[in-house]
Amino acid sequence: MSTPGLQAAQQTEPPRPHVAPGFEPVARAFERLYTRGPGGGALVVRLRGETVVDLWGGTTDRRGVRRWTPETPALSFSTTKGVASTILHRLADRGELDYDEPVATYWPEFGVGGKDRISVRDLLTHRAGLHDVQAVVHRAEDLLDHVLMEERLAARPAAVTDRPAYHAITYGWLVAGLARRITGCGMAELARTEIAEPLQIEGGLHIGVPPGGPESIAQIVGTALRRVNTVGRFLGPLGSRLPVTRAALAALYVPGFGGIFEGSAAPVWQTEMPAVNGAFTANALARMYAALANRGADGGWRLLSPETTHELGRVQTRAADAVLGVRMRWRLGYHQAFGAGREASRAFGHYGYGGSGGWADPDLGLSLGFVTNKLGAWSSPMGDFSLFRLSAAVRKCAARQDGRA
Repeated sequence: MSTPGLQAAQQTEPPRPHVAPGFEPVARAFERLYTRGPGGGALVVRLRGETVVDLWGGTTDRRGVRRWTPETPALSFSTTKGVASTILHRLADRGELDYDEPVATYWPEFGVGGKDRISVRDLLTHRAGLHDVQAVVHRAEDLLDHVLMEERLAARPAAVTDRPAYHAITYGWLVAGLARRITGCGMAELARTEIAEPLQIEGGLHIGVPPGGPESIAQIVGTALRRVNTVGRFLGPLGSRLPVTRAALAALYVPGFGGIFEGSAAPVWQTEMPAVNGAFTANALARMYAALANRGADGGWRLLSPETTHELGRVQTRAADAVLGVRMRWRLGYHQAFGAGREASRAFGHYGYGGSGGWADPDLGLSLGFVTNKLGAWSSPMGDFSLFRLSAAVRKCAARQDGRA
């Protein structure tokens, strides 16, 4: 029999990293990221409903004092789009939304300015013609009024485009506006009720500030955000000459954008920006994508029906994206899992600036969630090489477990 004292000790025992046999190369790849320099991160991998990798390391503050824990949430930038998209799929699963219906069916104010024929499918595949954030943001402070942004986008003239143009910032407000008209709720509440609660995720999945306040979120380490305004001022004069540059600047750059992320109580946490300001743990991302990798369920909890899960993973367009300048295999709110390799042709998810990301591979029943506060010089709108390397190692180890390599 165990004694009360022993039980208490067991309850307070700190969590330990976990690496299942066969996934040691993933652990080595992760360790290399956080053995030098400031910052930290976490990685969780799930395979057919079981956690096979659970790692964390480094620090959460710029002084390098606070250690990362499994419960540490990090600002995840565009990784948030995958969560916002999954909320819409929950509505579709219940019959409250049809992908091929015009957005204006649910959001009547949206049907002006030629937008009456833009469908939900067009919106989810970045073909709504509303990627230009500069057209609706007059000053950086406007970014903090999410309802105003929804209203301005609804009033903006646009039409369906033949090729996608990544709605880097506007996507979140468009998805939120649509969901709000159907449910009456904002995306912060819907992230909890439509994803966290159905999957029994306790903490770690928030759009906007989590209950612990801004101080609970890992502080950004690195100078990448400070360079945003500098790069924008440098490229601005070229925008009228190079189509890709012009589209990218319109979608990605707002003067003063970096400023809303600065400080211990950064203004970005005062709003709901479902394309940018998700605060996630690696476990929360891995759990959500595990459901998408396993016919809509994970750990005995169901998120979506198998039929809806199959639909959202189908490639909708392979055209070159007008903003990103490369061919994108856009799904319904997700892109291909970059770095996972050619064998993972069905793997999909969403990555973010700075390197965070999550993805699902239905072929293997595999999912990955990765968060970090390191924003290095090589960050891009679609993650960075650290996430690509980790994804490659994870997929290779899982394929060996499955007898495919």
